[in-house]
Amino acid sequence: MNLDKSTKRIAKRVKKGFQGYPKISLAYFGESESCASEVVMGFIAEEGAVAQEQRFSSEGDARKDEVIQTTLLKVIERADAKTVEEVAGVSIIK
Repeated sequence: MNLDKSTKRIAKRVKKGFQGYPKISLAYFGESESCASEVVMGFIAEEGAVAQEQRFSSEGDARKDEVIQTTLLKVIERADAKTVEEVAGVSIIK
């Protein structure tokens, strides 16, 4: 799957807003706001459950890494996530 298709499909799921559980959250981290070198994906199966986290790292910008974006989409689909949330922007790692 190509990068453009993956990012559009993830963005479409994010725009739907809260639809119930299971819920997946995506947060990007990096040295600067222009380059996200890490993605943290959180999975919550049901309300009140503890979040499970998975981290993905990239040498470049993870938002433009085809392998990472395709993997995120596949996890979202296989988990049958009803809600996908994305933290806006890139959080700075110090």
